[in-house]
Amino acid sequence: MKRVVVIGVGAQGGTIAKKLDAEPAVEEIICADYDLKATKELEKTLKKAKAVRVNAKDKREIIDISKGTDLIVNGLPPDFNMNVMDAALENRCNYQDLACGPINENISFIDTVKRELNRDEEFKKTGITGLMNTGSAPGLANIITRESLDKLDSCEKIEILVYDGVWSKKFIPFWWSPETAFGDMAAQPVVFENGKFKMVNPFNNPKMEDFRGLGKRRMVDHEHEEPVTMGLLSKHPALKGVKSVYFRYGGPALDLAEYFYKMGLLSEKPVDVNGAKVIPMELISKLTPPAPKYPDEIQAVLDEGMISEEGAFVIRLFGEKNGKKVKYENYVMAPGLTESFKKAKITHESYITGQSAFLFTKMLVNNKIKTKGVFPPELLEEKARAYFFKEAAKLDITVDEIVETKLY
Repeated sequence: MKRVVVIGVGAQGGTIAKKLDAEPAVEEIICADYDLKATKELEKTLKKAKAVRVNAKDKREIIDISKGTDLIVNGLPPDFNMNVMDAALENRCNYQDLACGPINENISFIDTVKRELNRDEEFKKTGITGLMNTGSAPGLANIITRESLDKLDSCEKIEILVYDGVWSKKFIPFWWSPETAFGDMAAQPVVFENGKFKMVNPFNNPKMEDFRGLGKRRMVDHEHEEPVTMGLLSKHPALKGVKSVYFRYGGPALDLAEYFYKMGLLSEKPVDVNGAKVIPMELISKLTPPAPKYPDEIQAVLDEGMISEEGAFVIRLFGEKNGKKVKYENYVMAPGLTESFKKAKITHESYITGQSAFLFTKMLVNNKIKTKGVFPPELLEEKARAYFFKEAAKLDITVDEIVETKLY
């Protein structure tokens, strides 16, 4: 029987804790957060939960609450990853996080990811697993990428495309934290192109992507982990010598953010307004309605009505197989907003990310991952990936694969 710490019980951490409550292999779930009220509320709804308060800035507190546990699931922002990883090493327990960067320190996105991957030998020597980037994107996207990579002799390019076209009559521009969303969209994306990392301008390379069943939608380069981890691992045999990796995003939320960016409203530099100093990003973040979090809030949005509810989550790989040019196009099929709320009383964003993250946790608590060290899902072994997809299908998360081969 396993004891698991879930540190950070927001939308995703809370989902993981709730799903773990039904796992036969789990004896106790320690729900830890700086907000003790949030952990206490979660404790009331679960049979195996124990609520504790933790200050994640204090490494010793994390070490103390995780003594005698088998796994720490890190649902905190990436700024705390090093502290939580230190606790996992101290207590010789497995580690899982949902994201590895960027962070609010004077360190580049690439160096942030390197710093986490560089702990590989420490984890191997301790005999534990450190699984990083385990949501939907990154996470599900990476494990799908690896499935297609295994079918190629070599890989030229990987494209991960996420289009979110959910738009309600009630003004809800983002279905996750507006502050995080604006920050991500105003950041310079990292692309891995022709074997080298490049920093490009926000909203770089706009073009219309043609999605099956949806039509053409505008997409741009977007800051995300996948080009960084896959670029850093491009020489690994699993990545088949990939030359270029891109993450691209689109949807009405991005369009709104782009208008704000061009107006200077996503700037962190103070602006003089009638003698008062105003930071545009802080003002916009303050005025933007938060994403609905609780069931009654989501229900209110649905009751008022939807304008559009469409989306696409596609992973494309271009490479060679048996001397022929091949393209693998993987469409992720998952519940939309209305269906996600009907099934689990949460949003589509929380559903696909939280459920995907839980499946990685489920693999760890059921000993389905044999590899030791620190690594992202694109390096998971074949049996573990097969288990993931089988369990994902039970949650109505499936993948349609389209293969195109050129005969010359």
